[in-house]
Amino acid sequence: MKKTGLMLVGVMVSLLVCANDEISGRVVAVIDGNTIEMLGEDHETYKIMLHGIDCPELAQAYGESAKQHLEKLVLDKSVTVQLKGKDRWGVRLGVITVENTLDPRHLLLAEGLAWTSEVNPNPDFEIMKEEAREKGKGLWKADSPVAPWIFRRQQTMAQFKSS
Repeated sequence: MKKTGLMLVGVMVSLLVCANDEISGRVVAVIDGNTIEMLGEDHETYKIMLHGIDCPELAQAYGESAKQHLEKLVLDKSVTVQLKGKDRWGVRLGVITVENTLDPRHLLLAEGLAWTSEVNPNPDFEIMKEEAREKGKGLWKADSPVAPWIFRRQQTMAQFKSS
């Protein structure tokens, strides 16, 4: 009897943990090309970074374009976010679905406004990125676009030198 009770408690805890892996709400702000702020159904505010892609920083070419494109896709819309963990700064990473159909990552990649992740890129996303590159879309119009992770490292090094 005790084992059955413990198993039941274990199953309930597992269900609660799984339920917390997904949040729903409305996008209230777009911070940059791959980061949003949403108001959850629980009235909490969440900062979510799109999992699997990296858009140009706002100070880079196409950074503002990526942000504006994401705003058109998600701002003031209902979204569901499947949480995939956190980055090293504690920002939640997630797969965002807009109104149960649209994944904005696909459109950002197709328009040439995003790279795939630096580490462990999704093979399907790599194909989308390469198609945009071959068509010369967005940031791929440039001869040698700088990946956002390289740009961030360069900015960090410049700050150290100016100190």
